[in-house]
Amino acid sequence: MTISVTQHLFDPAVELGNFNKALLPSVGAVVSFVGHVRGQKNSDDCLILEHHPVMTHKVIDGFRQQAMSRWTLADAMIIHRYGVMMVGEPIVFVATAATHRRAAFEAADFLMDVLKTQTPLWKKEKNGGQERWIEPTQQDYADVQKWKL
Repeated sequence: MTISVTQHLFDPAVELGNFNKALLPSVGAVVSFVGHVRGQKNSDDCLILEHHPVMTHKVIDGFRQQAMSRWTLADAMIIHRYGVMMVGEPIVFVATAATHRRAAFEAADFLMDVLKTQTPLWKKEKNGGQERWIEPTQQDYADVQKWKL
């Protein structure tokens, strides 16, 4: 499974282990990234992500295909959660594999930039009993510009 849009908690170490096991020894570099819910420990703070199931999966698959062709990757894996996520839980996991490290690093960076700014996910943060919608920042949009999409 190279793309998963799921409500279920996942273990990034297990996912990375499975990704590596499927590819080794044919690749020279694997890069991974895990994004977590920020907030105060031992609080009821959370992140709520809403999405359109078909659209979200299709868009993420398009990003994966772009990365695969642009950097000649052996594989790329993306897991993105939706629903209610508590502080410290993983939100997103990206892993890329290539013959050489530069391609794996750049592809992972590209995937996180487009996931952050262009994925049809609607984010709401609950903090201290207050809720607010979250949009990508100006820096997020500046980061994605380097890829000249």
